[in-house]
Amino acid sequence: MKPKPNQFKNLERMLGLKTEQLDAVKVTIELKDKVLVIENPTVVKMIAQGQEVYSVIGSAREEAKEQPKVEIKDEDVKFVMEQTGKSEKEVREALEKSNGDIAKAILLLTGQET
Repeated sequence: MKPKPNQFKNLERMLGLKTEQLDAVKVTIELKDKVLVIENPTVVKMIAQGQEVYSVIGSAREEAKEQPKVEIKDEDVKFVMEQTGKSEKEVREALEKSNGDIAKAILLLTGQET
């Protein structure tokens, strides 16, 4: 049930809030492990004691959070191969697992870090 604009005016009078209904199309909330998407929400901006508060009303759907793709440079692969004596495939996997961190990849490949 969508709130009626006059309900926000009542809040303004009772609580001393300033409200503004925003013409939102979509609200996206990024959490650590997922994303919440609310299509066609009712969004109200309230100002109370100098602070902005946003109220979002609507049904959310969950989406998986995309992990940024790590760019593995060929020179990094070559360097780690030279340092560890491991194959290109093993080195690329270690660099991906360590998000491109060369030192961490070397530690992984030499068994010094799990």
